Amino acid sequence: MLESHVDQAAAAPGPDEALQSAVRTLEIERRGLEAVEQALHGELGAAFAAAAAVIEAAGGNVVVTGMGKSGHVGRKIAATLASTGTPSHFVHAAEASHGDLGMIGPRDVVLALSWSGETPELSDIVAYTRRFGVKLIAITSCRGSALGNAADVGLFLPAVQEACPNGLAPTTSTTLQMVVGDALAVLLLERRGFTSTDFQRFHPGGKLGARLSKARSLMHAGAELPVVPGSAVLSEAIVEMTSKRFGITGVVNETGDLVGVLTDGDLRRAFKRGFVDGPVTEAMGRRPHSVGPEVLAVEVLAQMNASRITCIFVVEDRKPVGLIHVHDLLRVGIV
Repeated sequence: MLESHVDQAAAAPGPDEALQSAVRTLEIERRGLEAVEQALHGELGAAFAAAAAVIEAAGGNVVVTGMGKSGHVGRKIAATLASTGTPSHFVHAAEASHGDLGMIGPRDVVLALSWSGETPELSDIVAYTRRFGVKLIAITSCRGSALGNAADVGLFLPAVQEACPNGLAPTTSTTLQMVVGDALAVLLLERRGFTSTDFQRFHPGGKLGARLSKARSLMHAGAELPVVPGSAVLSEAIVEMTSKRFGITGVVNETGDLVGVLTDGDLRRAFKRGFVDGPVTEAMGRRPHSVGPEVLAVEVLAQMNASRITCIFVVEDRKPVGLIHVHDLLRVGIV
């Protein structure tokens, strides 16, 4: 048993060997990406634009399909399209022949991935698109393949070296498929005018959803909002600050506009100069930091960090409607 462990340890790659292997893989895949970039300045670029136009004109879903590693990449492309405003789903090429062809509608576009273009499991789904006039976009490296010949639009990727030393395991090829899928999703996103607000609608959960939430959904409002009129005296403002427990109160004028804030720091400075009680307007800060109710939470955090503050008022038409404390951002996982 000891001898076996020794043999395994001797066979394990050293740090230098492992580093060289990793760098070699990255270099081969980088050359593949450079080849795609160069191809985009030629026929691939025109085909790329045509593929986006076909998807936009169809008005249905993008149905992505593929087998093996191309299928795994296809699932990711479908997910990226769907999350960025292009309705999309994945259909397993083999399952399509057993009823899942029903997932393809007449206004859909099929996006088929096959590096060789000769994947036999794709034959039924390709034949279905030809029979019923469903648009077919191919991502393949072989222009003269069965898939390439059948496609309405062919995104023909350049022949590249796989990072696998045997030239067998899909590595560089799947990287190129993934990048082209991402580029197509981003182009469609840009042409649609897809905004961060749209993005948040599809990503309500997790940290990403929290960062894209709006100030309105995080703020303390109503009876929780610490506000005093400009006619208040300092002692009244202190009661408001302590009762609402934010260490701050807003000060509003006779029309309800936010004209100042009183913080713990303002109190210390007022007491230091001998100010005991009197109009709150003589102790308040006159440049209150504020954001609008539709501002993204991540932008609220950025402004709080830039101003080095822990609370910020949410203002609508110059009137305070809420207050956000840095703990509110911590609570939902933004900070």
